[in-house]
Amino acid sequence: MGLVRYALKIRNSFFVLALAILFLGGSAIVSMPKDVFPVVDIPVVTIIWSHSGLSAKEMEQRITTYTEIVLGNNVKGVRDIESQTLQGSV
Repeated sequence: MGLVRYALKIRNSFFVLALAILFLGGSAIVSMPKDVFPVVDIPVVTIIWSHSGLSAKEMEQRITTYTEIVLGNNVKGVRDIESQTLQGSV
């Protein structure tokens, strides 16, 4: 009851407080980022392909080369692509 009596006694301070909350809430909405997906700066992406029926040379010719081409054409900001094709590593 003390808060209600104080609010009734000094109304102007509660009006100012309500206006401050309204103003700060509006400014927070305006300055909030609009993008659904945040900017993520990942320096390295690793893709591991495993196929037991192909040799290292066939794996490079059939899968690794095409993966490099697709990543280079469809992903923005790729500076460097490195690949390793190894026999027998899982």
